[in-house]
Amino acid sequence: MPPDRTGAATTVTREPDRFVIEVEGRAVGLADYHDTDGRRVFPHTEVLPQFQGRGLATILVAEALRVTKSEGLRIVPTCWMVAEYIDKHPEYADITDRS
Repeated sequence: MPPDRTGAATTVTREPDRFVIEVEGRAVGLADYHDTDGRRVFPHTEVLPQFQGRGLATILVAEALRVTKSEGLRIVPTCWMVAEYIDKHPEYADITDRS
């Protein structure tokens, strides 16, 4: 994973219902999801307030979408953060359902 804006090491891991981002071994953010009918719905993304502004949500969402695409699932971005990322990265437009 790329470092955050401060140069700190990051790791994104997948759990059964969320992707989690860690900074130097500490969980600091998550992107919740649930799968249904070949679609992965992303309802919520958050980063702890003291870690905001470091680009962590972008790293987290980028990895979550990369994994989702590699698994052949469509993306449903009900979370504004995921929707905004997709707006800036058109390579996901063809596998995105807006509702």
